[in-house]
Amino acid sequence: MADRPVRRKPQLNRARVQHVERLTPHMVRVVLGGGSLQGFPVGDCSDHYIKLLFPAEGVRYPEPFDIQAIRAEFPREQWPRTRTYTVRHWDAESCELTVDFVLHGDEGLAGPWAARVRPGEEILFLGPGGAYMPDPAADWHLLVGDESALPAIAASLERLPEGSRAHVFVEVAGPEEEQKLPTPGDAEITWVHRGTGRVGEALLRAVLALEFPPGDLQAFVHGEAGFVKQLRRLLRVEHGVPRERLSISGYWRTGHDEDGWQASKADWNRRVEEEQETPRALAS
Repeated sequence: MADRPVRRKPQLNRARVQHVERLTPHMVRVVLGGGSLQGFPVGDCSDHYIKLLFPAEGVRYPEPFDIQAIRAEFPREQWPRTRTYTVRHWDAESCELTVDFVLHGDEGLAGPWAARVRPGEEILFLGPGGAYMPDPAADWHLLVGDESALPAIAASLERLPEGSRAHVFVEVAGPEEEQKLPTPGDAEITWVHRGTGRVGEALLRAVLALEFPPGDLQAFVHGEAGFVKQLRRLLRVEHGVPRERLSISGYWRTGHDEDGWQASKADWNRRVEEEQETPRALAS
């Protein structure tokens, strides 16, 4: 889940569910397909994402579906609700798009949909967007996240240059939530088990214990906004990592759904940046 720059104007896509697979007790994989995905423009980023569209309860929209017209003509409370998810994999030959969902029981909107959806059902979505790709020129890579960032981390590991050095930290509830993360890179993968602790606490401790290798670092840090804020300071202030070498954002925030988080996220990010002085400012 993300607030990442979109490289192109998002297009409306219509797809049907092809397959559904339970990966772990709390993650399910949904494969989307259909002729409308022919030529779907992904490939230049490893964190491509789409925005799934869920109709407001009891509202029917005119066909052909036009999101701009709906937002212009319908009251806001009747707009489709959007949920942002990473493209885990795109198969151009079969025109199949793979998306992994974290399940929180009956909580949320997209998770319950993914838990109950069956092949043949239709879904509309906008996208893709995206902004990150592992840089082969980097001396080493740091990838950090919770379950919400795991699909993007997994996709990025698959795109690491052969032999490229990486330190990877992923926090999940417990060992039953671990997944295989193949990569051509030289990656040291650390699974952090949250247990009954707060999201990000154990993850933060693990990253703080890392002895940073020398050289040019490119970092990808995403997940719950609280630990992302602390790691942003670690990287920008304490280690002096240039802003352009960071892909860092709170995908979600404890106590907020995506609608509420997106509405307040820009202000949150502005305040975080104001609080966290840059290394240059500290030195002046």
